[in-house]
Amino acid sequence: MLSRPFNRRLASVLIASQFILVAQVPVAQAAMIGTPQAIAEQQPQRQPVDQAQLRAMLDDRAVQQKLESLGVPREQVEARIASLTPAELQQFNQRLDQEPAGGWVGIIVLFLVIFIITDMLCATDIFTFIKCIN
Repeated sequence: MLSRPFNRRLASVLIASQFILVAQVPVAQAAMIGTPQAIAEQQPQRQPVDQAQLRAMLDDRAVQQKLESLGVPREQVEARIASLTPAELQQFNQRLDQEPAGGWVGIIVLFLVIFIITDMLCATDIFTFIKCIN
């Protein structure tokens, strides 16, 4: 058989290795989370929209119908999208994050309202039927 000093050394090495292994095991923590937090974690994060993606949204049939019902030519909207400043695009993306998923028509209508307001403030001249308030 093996000698006693060897058994003691072997036992010491095994005990030390057990302590090292136990020290490296991560500690799991559990806590209650609220429903809004759980829903937010399940929803995919939206990527910022750029001008090319905005122009692509104009190809949607529902958006085209809404533009037609408002009497707004697509060319004017495309021209306005092309002239967006980075700050306006950032503002649009912030509002987009607040909208529910699938609300593209509402977002485009919101965008058109912004165009109308800027026309009323004489900042732009997109829609000929809107008169400047100054």
